[in-house]
Parts: sequence; C-alpha cells; structure tokens
Amino acid sequence: MRYILAIDQGTTSSRAILFDDKMRVAAMAQEEFTQHYPDSGWVEHDCMDLWSTTAATCRAAMEKAGLKASDIAGIGITNQRETTLVWDRKTGKPIHNAIVWQDRRTSDLCQTLKAEGYEPQVTEKTGLLLDPYFSGTKVAWLLDNVEGARARAEAGELIFGTVDSWIIWHLTGGTTHVTDATNAARTLLYDIRQGRWSSTMCKMLGIPMSMLPEVKDCAADFGETRADLFGAQIPILGIAGDQQAATIGQACFKPGMLKSTYGTGCFALLNTGDTPVVSENRLLTTIAYQMDGKPTYALEGSIFIAGAVVQWLRDGVQMIRQAPETQPLAETADASQNVVIVPAFTGLGAPYWNAECRGAVFGLTRNSGPAEFARAALESVGYQTRDLLEAMQADWGASGETALRVDGGMSASDYTMQFLADILGAQVDRPKVLETTAMGAAWLAGQRVGIYPGMDEFAQTWALERSFEPAMDGATRDDKYAAWKRAVSATLAF
Repeated sequence: MRYILAIDQGTTSSRAILFDDKMRVAAMAQEEFTQHYPDSGWVEHDCMDLWSTTAATCRAAMEKAGLKASDIAGIGITNQRETTLVWDRKTGKPIHNAIVWQDRRTSDLCQTLKAEGYEPQVTEKTGLLLDPYFSGTKVAWLLDNVEGARARAEAGELIFGTVDSWIIWHLTGGTTHVTDATNAARTLLYDIRQGRWSSTMCKMLGIPMSMLPEVKDCAADFGETRADLFGAQIPILGIAGDQQAATIGQACFKPGMLKSTYGTGCFALLNTGDTPVVSENRLLTTIAYQMDGKPTYALEGSIFIAGAVVQWLRDGVQMIRQAPETQPLAETADASQNVVIVPAFTGLGAPYWNAECRGAVFGLTRNSGPAEFARAALESVGYQTRDLLEAMQADWGASGETALRVDGGMSASDYTMQFLADILGAQVDRPKVLETTAMGAAWLAGQRVGIYPGMDEFAQTWALERSFEPAMDGATRDDKYAAWKRAVSATLAF
C-alpha cells in the first residue's frame, strides 16, 4: 500500500494527514503555534514556527501510522494564503516575522494607491482589490521598514514567498523556490489572465521581480525532500492554497458549483469555468485550480472572522472554556433578544472591504449574557455568508438553487449549519469527509503519481453526510437579516 502525506499549514496550527491508497485517513498530527499581535490590527507568525511545526507533525503522523518515507508516494501541500515571508536566498534566514493574511498594517498604502487611481488596473490584471489582505503590499512594507531590506532585495539577496514556498524551500534544503498558480494569484503581483508575474504590478509596489518564485500547475513536480528529514527523499507533487484545495476536495469541478469553508475565516468559492468573471459587487476573481497549464477560475468571497469569533469568546472575553461549549450555550439563548455581533476585529472583507472598521455588538439588554453572545457569534457566520452568496448570485446570474457544500471546523456544528440554511433559505450539504482541504492537497499529489483516480472519478467519490434544509419562515429570515444589515451599516459608520 502506498500513502500520500498532506501538509495543511494553517493560520493557527500545522497539520499532517496521511491518506492511504483509497483516500482514507490513516493518521493525523496537529500542533498549534503562537499568534503575535505587535500592534492594533497587526498579526504575525514566527517564520520558524511555521516550518518547525510542519516538520514535527509530518514525523508524528508517520510515527502514528508506523510508516517510513519509502511508504509515501508523494506530498501534497495546502496552506494559509497571502501570509507573506521574505528570507535570505542563501541562508534561509527570514528578515522579519511572517505578516499574516489578517494583518491590516498596509491599509494606508492601499488607500494611497486607490487615491492615485490604481485599483481598476489592479483588478483587471490580478482579479483582486487594493486591500491589505493580499501579499504584495506586505512585501512592500517589509522592504521599506526592515533596515537594509530594499538594497538587499535589489541586489538579489532576498526572496519572497507565501507559506507554501517557505515550506518547500525548507523541505528541499533550499534548492527549490516555487509556488503554484492558486497561491500566486493571491499576491497582487500575478496576472491571472496571462498566467505570469506582472511587471506592472511589481513596479507599482516597488518589488524586484528577482524575489518571486517559479509558478507551476497545482499538480506538478515541486522537488524532493531532503533525505535526512524523514529518512529518504519524498517527491512533492501538489500545491493549492487552502480555499482552492477545499474546492478541489469538495469536487466542485463544474461551473456553478459552490463551496464554503469555515475555519479561522470563511471563504466561499464559485467555480466559473475557463472564464474569469469580473465582479460588480467587490468579490474577487481568482484561480480555483490549474491543471495541465489551463486555469479554472472562480469568484471568491472572503470573511476574515468566522471560527475566530468563537476563539474570541474563549480567549478574549473568556465566556467559554472550550469551543464546543458554544452550541449548547447558544441553544439556551433568550429567544426574545436579538443580539448581533459584527466581528470586524480586523476590518470587514467581502463585499464591504473596509480595513479600518472594527467589531461591534448591538441589541444588548440587561439580561444579555454568555448564551446570547454565543448565539450571536454563531449567527454572524451565517449572515456574512449570505452577504457573499447574494453578491455571487448578482455577478454570476445564478438562481441560487445550487446547494452549498460546506467544510472546515465550524461545519461540524449542527446549530451553525442549520442557521446557515435558514438565513440563506437554501440547502446546505455537509460531506462525510470534512477534511476536504487536506483531501484536495492529497488528491493533487496522488493523481499525479498515479494512485488516485482522475477528476471525474474522484468527483463521484464525494459522499453526503447530512443536508440541512431551511426551516425558518420567510418573515423571520427577512427581519433577522435586515437587523444584520443595519448593524453592519452602523459599524461602518462608527
């Protein structure tokens, strides 16, 4: 039996999952790492934490399964996107902590570029908006704020990468500086129509093109691991950013298919086929996946805070001790209260794209307590998803009849998924395999090496665990969503 090792390097933890030749999970290991908040709206990771936890979980998963490197046919990697690292080309030493996708420190630069009229050109080439979310302005900040960085970059001494590039650089002992099209498409530096780095975007942000990695398909030869890491070399055969990997793992291969992943944030992707659809509603046009040199495009809506609102209840205001407490607590909330949380802790993503606003709570009474906060936290995910799907339907012209396929940690909450179906007025489908992000990465590598089926056969293996049908009456749905829209308007105004 041959196995595939999926590396899932996320925002709060690194995971390694071993899949057998039937795409069943054989072993898993996970390790959290520290989040750093050096200033308001700033979020960083220690670059070496990303690498050390990745290596440690790979070894731990192999040990749990009793496997040697020779048992593993290939590695697939999926990663938190947009998080930005710059390091020395020769030594591998990072010049600064990684700047995380949630980080908002470049909002002033984005506003300046918008005021100078650059955003239409940015959207035309990259499919993105001028927002601190994306990697390009983070690279520019590093070059301008780390002493000597710009001179070193212009001398060819420094290289840039998203987390996938950083992990592969270390896996291969510094011999390979690569990425895939889905990660490249999130940098503000990649022309998604021409399929190459954009000299125009690099010039706009003052980024030397010598810093950029080679861009490949999602399934490709990305090098081999150092023999001393795991006992023998293992080929690296697949890469996709986490949301694109989930799209693949959910088998959303046909235009019009839609998935939404609920992790730290929430990300909905709608497959638009070989056509990059330009959004009129401030959604992103991005690459869903690229195979055999041919990109498949998607519309994407990004919510910055989904599962993180539960972490806030646990760590920030300490209303719960563990995340699973949220659902039973929410079920006891006073039905006569309508507490609304707008979790704009690091600004609001699609379709608002406001980097400056911050979170707010509305509708508090003297009797509001942890139960009402828990319910409001879970409901905020449903409201934000409806914002995205309404924008997608307006751009795509879809009727809204397509079921939403869900995955990620929060999708395990029946309460949250039922509210999602209720507030959308649409069917929500949860698959049997919730590890769709890792599954997508594993499939890319496994089909590349010939032990997993091709796209059509893989799509047929998708299996439903439960469908959630809307049970809320239309008047209640409309009233609750109208209250959410008022709360968002007030948050933006404040």
